[in-house]
Amino acid sequence: MLLFAPMSNFRSLLAGLALLASAGLALLASASGAAAEPGASDWATTESGGVRLVAAATTAGEAPRLRLGLQFKLEPGWKIYWRSPGDAGYPPRLDWNGSANLGEPRILWPAPKRFVLAGLQNHGYAGEVILPLDAPLTEAGRTVAARVAVDYLACAQICVPQQAALALDLPSGPAHPSAFAHDIDRFAALVPGDGSRHGLTLDRVETAGEGDGAVLRLSLSAAEPFDHPDAFVEGDDAPAFEQPRATLSDGGRRALIELPVAKGALKGTLARRSLTVTVADGPRALEATVIATAVAAASPVPALLGMLAAALLGGMILNLMPCVLPVLSIKVLGALSHGGAERGHVRASFLASAAGIVASFLALAGLAVGVKAAGAAVGWGIQFQQPGFLAVMVILLGLFAANLWGMFEIALPSWLLNRGGGKGVPHHTLLGHFLSGAFATLLATPCSAPFLGTAVGFALARGPLEIVAVFAALGVGMAAPFLAVAAWPDVACRLPRPGAWMVRVKQVMGVALAATGLWLLTVLAVQTGVAAALLAGGSVTAAVVVLGLRRHFPERSQAAVPATVAALIALAVAAPFHLDEAPSGAAQASSGVAWVAFERDAIPRLLAEGKTVFVDVTADWCITCKVNKAAVIERGDVARRLGQSGVVAMRADWTRPDDGITRFLADHGRYGIPFNVVYGPGAPTGVALSELLTDAETLAALDRAGGPR
Repeated sequence: MLLFAPMSNFRSLLAGLALLASAGLALLASASGAAAEPGASDWATTESGGVRLVAAATTAGEAPRLRLGLQFKLEPGWKIYWRSPGDAGYPPRLDWNGSANLGEPRILWPAPKRFVLAGLQNHGYAGEVILPLDAPLTEAGRTVAARVAVDYLACAQICVPQQAALALDLPSGPAHPSAFAHDIDRFAALVPGDGSRHGLTLDRVETAGEGDGAVLRLSLSAAEPFDHPDAFVEGDDAPAFEQPRATLSDGGRRALIELPVAKGALKGTLARRSLTVTVADGPRALEATVIATAVAAASPVPALLGMLAAALLGGMILNLMPCVLPVLSIKVLGALSHGGAERGHVRASFLASAAGIVASFLALAGLAVGVKAAGAAVGWGIQFQQPGFLAVMVILLGLFAANLWGMFEIALPSWLLNRGGGKGVPHHTLLGHFLSGAFATLLATPCSAPFLGTAVGFALARGPLEIVAVFAALGVGMAAPFLAVAAWPDVACRLPRPGAWMVRVKQVMGVALAATGLWLLTVLAVQTGVAAALLAGGSVTAAVVVLGLRRHFPERSQAAVPATVAALIALAVAAPFHLDEAPSGAAQASSGVAWVAFERDAIPRLLAEGKTVFVDVTADWCITCKVNKAAVIERGDVARRLGQSGVVAMRADWTRPDDGITRFLADHGRYGIPFNVVYGPGAPTGVALSELLTDAETLAALDRAGGPR
């Protein structure tokens, strides 16, 4: 963003040019015969949009004050600034010199929006905004001549100082509402008050830490659940703050907003400083002048230890979830290959596989930290929303399956083999086992599990340290079976030695991997269209066939095999990006449940009508979701209940990225799926269900949400 210092000569030159342009446009409007509407000045127009002065009445009336408004209509991509602009910019400045029978009007500032660009946080308005003006009259009942010079900064990719000279005359006489009275009132309603008219309460303002480690905490409550609360802090000696972090609880009716102090912005503590706090949540807002209470920095260690225990247990349970079934073949073959091996080799190889699992979880943690720092949505299993990731996994699964079927052999280099591990039988070295563990984890993470969702939600709502610690604990939990075999290697050593019978086992396991690849192709078809999925799958199949038949090719053609396979694999990866049909809302499979598309804003209206709402957040890549549907949701008593007239079944499809669904999950403390929640007159804040559903739990939640009968 390019900013111009308010006192610079260059800005003065630009301001003069802008003023000349505005004057020229005004002259053109006059020449064309365009007349200002009653109660409004002419528009002053620039490339950023227009500004004019409007009044709530067409005459001066008999009251001692006037309700005026400074109306901006900004072009798409442009914005202006609030009274506290943030890291850069300046707010509109008004000069009323030349006015008659008019005192100094006071600007009433509607709650702003936060704009983040290139790391800078700015506060302001986009689109249309009216700044209400409370204007005292020198003498009531007389004609008013309002003259105002407006100096403001409009920003898009660059920031340009703008100036406008506006004139509005109101004759004397009884007051008559103008066409702008409602618009002025509409924006006046967005001016923060004490919060009472919106049911908002600022319960506590606390500060902990000093200097760069200081944080301001705002505890709020609301009669209706919060949506996406934001906070802005002002004061004569108030420091700059980083972007706030909001945590909701009690069904969204309580919010804790934490504002870390920007680095280098504070010396000492925030305690005993007078601060003006503005909290905005959609059309609701409150403003209060407060003095923060200093509290000792709460140690996060107890909560973190509890979440680490939950993560450890969740990782262990993940081994039993349906999502792990596609990688069962990798685990089975890994165990069977150690039959008759030496104890030392077995222990080292299983430790290497465990290390691969933990390392892959740490890689996911690093990715989550980076995505969150960039301000993008983050969640568990979101890599399966990316067509490129799906294409790569289809390629790997196809090659592994073909290798298990004996269609071709992967000639591993000697540094990947260890011939001393199993009495003459070659085994993968530690690196090979490490990579197999990492690959197993990638395929095992599309769905959530009991305790796992709670731990991931805790981590992703906090900082990098917590994210890394929790994900590491998840990895250790999932690696627990490998660690157990490493502790007691005789379990693997007593398995039958690999022999001819392993060929049959490999063929069966190859079918499992191929089925997983086909499943991922169906997910890819939903995300990018059937053509892209067919091209990707066909390219992988062709690459496997070329590898399998390469021995039958003429000698002179052998050299072209690697290049051909590489080209086919590149085509498979590129297919989703070049043939993306962007299908809109694929029809749901027919079932006994009449699903409607997820619409969060419709839930309060449905509850007001006395209905019960069952929300199913699902995705085509979530195997556990499909198990829940087949076993509970779309069969038996649960399906019959969801088909009743007083029940609305909403399906939120998270197969493709959807910020609305991501926010819905985060507001319930969830960052992964499956997620099911039931709302109703008896449970307006919702009853969240377990990751693995049962008939009893689901029916009980529907009964509770439905209220007394």
